[in-house]
Amino acid sequence: MTDNAAQPAAEAEPVASLRRALATVQDPDLKRDLVALDMVRDLSIDAGVARFRLVLTTGACPVKQELEDQCRAAALTVPGVTSAEIAVSAEVPRFRTDPTLPGVRHIIGVGSGKGGVGKSTVTTNLACALAAMGARVGLLDADIHGPSIPTMMGVRQEPFVINKKMVPIERHGVKMISIGFLVADDQAVIWRGPMVTGALKQFLTDVDWGELDYLFIDLPPGTGDVQLTLCQSVPLAGAVVVTTPQTVALSDARRAAALFAKVNVEVFGIVENMSGYVCPQCGHHDDIFSHGGGEAYAAEVGVPFLGAVPLEPGVRIAGDAGTPVVLAAPDSLSAKALRAVAQKVAQRASIAALG
Repeated sequence: MTDNAAQPAAEAEPVASLRRALATVQDPDLKRDLVALDMVRDLSIDAGVARFRLVLTTGACPVKQELEDQCRAAALTVPGVTSAEIAVSAEVPRFRTDPTLPGVRHIIGVGSGKGGVGKSTVTTNLACALAAMGARVGLLDADIHGPSIPTMMGVRQEPFVINKKMVPIERHGVKMISIGFLVADDQAVIWRGPMVTGALKQFLTDVDWGELDYLFIDLPPGTGDVQLTLCQSVPLAGAVVVTTPQTVALSDARRAAALFAKVNVEVFGIVENMSGYVCPQCGHHDDIFSHGGGEAYAAEVGVPFLGAVPLEPGVRIAGDAGTPVVLAAPDSLSAKALRAVAQKVAQRASIAALG
């Protein structure tokens, strides 16, 4: 018996019962049932075996196993069903269709009020973490004057052009573009505001990004022309603000969050980077830059706290070597923290699209 409206009502009733049973399972973030969200598809029952697809809103779903278990338990409440076979997949919902980037489902800005807080480190690790989970990910380096992405992702080649569009470089499963791919390491980019914003617009419109679930944009520090141009040029699904626990960094992070609020871009949350030094020899934790400031600030302004990332030498070593720590040392404390942040960002993106 399959989910087919053309079948007789009596024959379709077991499938209808299965659908009603699955409608009792709710997505914990969206607060709606899986049937209403079209997350359970291709229902059938044959010889006591219920079969259906569970289509998650992100491959990074942290409650994947819970939802699968709840669906299986719900299916087993249907009379005559003795077992359930569930095919789990992911289909990232689109935030908003935009003619500038028609193939990109979510554009996410990563910003900070000041430099030196590890914003690019966080961005590259978020991108690589989601790519490793099966997502189609892009990374645009919008820090024209200080591009870090080429070093952190281990890329030194220049993109080629096909049909008047640059083809992004791909490494670690992430498509990338950066001014650092186009200039020598020792060459300074001495451009005024209009040239910088013009370059950003070109990276958005003149690059063949293809189909992406997430396009992360690594913004320069501060609240200037690049941030405003980005917010006015494409619909951002949301923004991530990176800070350290230090008071001076938090003060500048407030300004970054305030900018996004003024241009009606949702702040997905705050990441507290360098949240305590962990000695690689003995594991001793020392709060060099204080601790807890990012979480307190998130609570103060009413945005989610995405997580605290410890200060470990391995993060710097991996970034300098061109393989972000989530790939180079996946079992390290920092890698685990960054993967958890990536999952939360993906969750927030799905909520922005469907909530």
